Amino acid sequence: MKRVLALVGVVAATALAPARPVQTGEAKVELKGVHMCCDGCAHAVAEILGKVPGVGGVSTDQEKGSAAFTAPNAAAAQRALDALAAGGFHGDAGKDKGYAFKDDSGVKAGTVKSLTVTGFHNSCGGCAKAFRDAVKGVKGVTGDTAKARVATADVTGEFDAAELVRALNRAGFHVKVKQ
Repeated sequence: MKRVLALVGVVAATALAPARPVQTGEAKVELKGVHMCCDGCAHAVAEILGKVPGVGGVSTDQEKGSAAFTAPNAAAAQRALDALAAGGFHGDAGKDKGYAFKDDSGVKAGTVKSLTVTGFHNSCGGCAKAFRDAVKGVKGVTGDTAKARVATADVTGEFDAAELVRALNRAGFHVKVKQ
């Protein structure tokens, strides 16, 4: 009888527990706006995605700045986006999919005179140029120290720090603010 009551208690507790979203169903992910200025960048994106367990069907389109892959579920798709972010890449996964690039930059809102960003993909002169082009578009930026193959740069002027990070994300770079 005690076993039956214990089982009834477990069933009742499970029924009353808050529902968690079920992470099932294959996720077909298409990322847009990923920085890929050269074959090296496209290869790096494909290599990062190829190392994520469960991710398959990886393809990149350098001209369009897009990458596509499949994952067994939204949780695996999120792990793939997290891996790309760790590699310094950013992109747009679309809305309300159950996965997205996280805002883990550490940026604080407000105007600054300089900001050091780090962790972005920067393997060649094309990467550095794309970085510079992105920061130039931010009102108040007057300079930067971006150099090819260096994943840290200082940006100077008088500009909104959060807008700088958003501009870099739109250009396909995932950055962290160095404190």
